[in-house]
Amino acid sequence: MNDDTGVDLSFGLEDVPVLSKSLTSPAFKYSSDNIQGPGCSIDPAEVTLPGCYCHSPSCHAESCCCLQTYGQAYESNGRLLHLNRTDSGYSSPVFECNALCTCGDSCSNRVVQRGLQLRLEVFHTESKGCGVRTLEEIPRGTFVCEYAGEVIGLAEAKRRQLNQRADENNYIIAVREHAGTDSIAETFVDPTLVGNVGRFLNHSCAPNLFMLPVRVHSVIPRLALFAARDINAQEELTFDYSGRFGTQHSSEGLSTDGLQRKLCYCGTMNCTRLLPLDLSILS
Repeated sequence: MNDDTGVDLSFGLEDVPVLSKSLTSPAFKYSSDNIQGPGCSIDPAEVTLPGCYCHSPSCHAESCCCLQTYGQAYESNGRLLHLNRTDSGYSSPVFECNALCTCGDSCSNRVVQRGLQLRLEVFHTESKGCGVRTLEEIPRGTFVCEYAGEVIGLAEAKRRQLNQRADENNYIIAVREHAGTDSIAETFVDPTLVGNVGRFLNHSCAPNLFMLPVRVHSVIPRLALFAARDINAQEELTFDYSGRFGTQHSSEGLSTDGLQRKLCYCGTMNCTRLLPLDLSILS
């Protein structure tokens, strides 16, 4: 779609166009959802979670088996609850009602699955390449967008990271969740070749977004980004590539075990000077 506000980088795949005045031919395939990549044994599009039997427009905690099993994650307006949770280094999962649930599409436990609802623009920053800014105010706790791409296995994530040139961007995000006693579930998403607007988000040591794994239809989570505070229109959207939020990082040398670290240009007062590097992928 071309108009006086720019080009829609999603080519109509999002309910709200992803605008850009400078990018006209993205070097990747746009997908609003995760797709199955090498090393991923489950198709993220497959419905693998059970549903509830609620027949009301919106589910209620006293009668909905989804909310009783997984807990209530959202307020009635769709904003995230429990924003003041303690950051343990691992993500706390969220479960939404899914395709097998009999509740209505307007159920308050359906948020991330509705997709992009905000007007976002991809633009060129002064020192960080492309970035994403919001064209409207975003209240704290609001779902902003997913970080969607190929869901890959650990071995494939390692292979891709080792094969990257020094001048190439690393888009692979690793999310770890507690999955029971002494068990950690890992999800690796790479939007290098197939992805959505989330691939343009820059890192910041003081981000205004944070990431949570949200399960909708599949046991494979969606990596959802929520507003950590009220965000003004025209403000650049950022998150911490390490998956943490609100924690300090120690400054490290420019090289770790022979791996060249990339410089951070977020410009915040607590900047650690280097982009996060997940060494566990390479170990």
